Amino acid sequence: MVKKPVPDWLNSSLWSSSSESDDRVHNHSPKSSSIYTTPPSPPPIQPPIPEPPPRITVEKVESPEHDPSSSASSVISSEEISRQSQLLQELSRKVVNIRELRRLASQGIPDGAGIRPTVWKLLLGYLPSDRGMWMSELVKKRSQYKHFTDELLVNPSEVTRRMEKCASGNDGEGTGMLPRAEITQDEHPLSLGKTSVWNQFFQDTEIIEQIDRDVMRTHPDMHFFSGDSSFAKANQEALRRILIIFAKLNPGIRYVQGMNEVLAPLYYVFKNDPDEENAASAEADTFFCFVELLSGFRDNFCQQLDNSVVGIRSTIGKLSQLLKEHDEELWRHLEVTTKVNPQFYAFRWITLLLTQEFNFADSVHIWDTLLSDPEGPQETLLRVCCAMLVLIRRRLIAGDFTSNLKLLQHYPSTNISHLLYVADKLRVRSAGRLA
Repeated sequence: MVKKPVPDWLNSSLWSSSSESDDRVHNHSPKSSSIYTTPPSPPPIQPPIPEPPPRITVEKVESPEHDPSSSASSVISSEEISRQSQLLQELSRKVVNIRELRRLASQGIPDGAGIRPTVWKLLLGYLPSDRGMWMSELVKKRSQYKHFTDELLVNPSEVTRRMEKCASGNDGEGTGMLPRAEITQDEHPLSLGKTSVWNQFFQDTEIIEQIDRDVMRTHPDMHFFSGDSSFAKANQEALRRILIIFAKLNPGIRYVQGMNEVLAPLYYVFKNDPDEENAASAEADTFFCFVELLSGFRDNFCQQLDNSVVGIRSTIGKLSQLLKEHDEELWRHLEVTTKVNPQFYAFRWITLLLTQEFNFADSVHIWDTLLSDPEGPQETLLRVCCAMLVLIRRRLIAGDFTSNLKLLQHYPSTNISHLLYVADKLRVRSAGRLA
């Protein structure tokens, strides 16, 4: 069998990473309980600009503590100004053209002016394309979330109290306790019945404890999520409530470690909406967008499906096949010569949607592209992962098992715009082969 030649475009020096730093992300097993910490990374390499771009003022969200990761640059390129203008124009239409919105957002959403929160809600299907329906839809969804919090975040003692109140005719003279004869088996704290509220409460306790631990570990380098301030603690509580409600409403998946990392960018973006009403309702909006986002990835979180055609191992297999299709030499060196199983690095890349491989701001920009693809986030995610391998191919080709595994588990700093450009080029090449 004749080995496929390496495509000329892969030999360009542009595909080589310019950074030799491998210490950006601490290595950890995908199913371990290690703390995800990401020290500040070097600023991304920017392409040369022939002349200074015009200056514009970008809206910033005020918070009790300054967070370097939340401050937008006060200077953006003329290209970003143009894209921002086009996005604002599209969002102002009576009926938003979602196809055009996807095209514009896939190129990157400029920071500021409250564009990203609205665009993400549209791309995730939380907001309808008809602007006239936005207000009624938001009121309905936010009311529904309040109902979830009222019903699902209450302990069995409160359930018993409510039942006693109803039994006493709501006259306010209840003692707070039901007579022994009126306590059914399902209402007894020692009941093991499947419908017992107490039995379910004790089962939930273990999951809630895991959620609490993971929420405390969420981006410890960011004041928005971490610290002793009331602002950070309120944000942690919001993440906690969302994850608990999701676990209770989705018994087939419940909570899987790492979901907090996928939830964090959504909540951060919505909470920093300049519109005060939207920011105040960020928790409810985030919950429904989180559900929608995970609907495209939920099989990756279901352990029972790990070995199925829709499970995480199958998804990693698709990444392997994609690399083989575009660069068979690199694929052969990694998986045949050095025997680097893609599960060793791609499990975390895929399940956490690259939130641990780059700094927070870069991850948000990658998500602009992931959410914009009409094929769904997973297809784009696999292309971005493949592009990550292509960008460091020279180092990988020259490496052995140990050095390559370390490089892939501690991905070096890179230009995110260029990474997304290469990922898009892979899409175009795949489409050309199918044509």
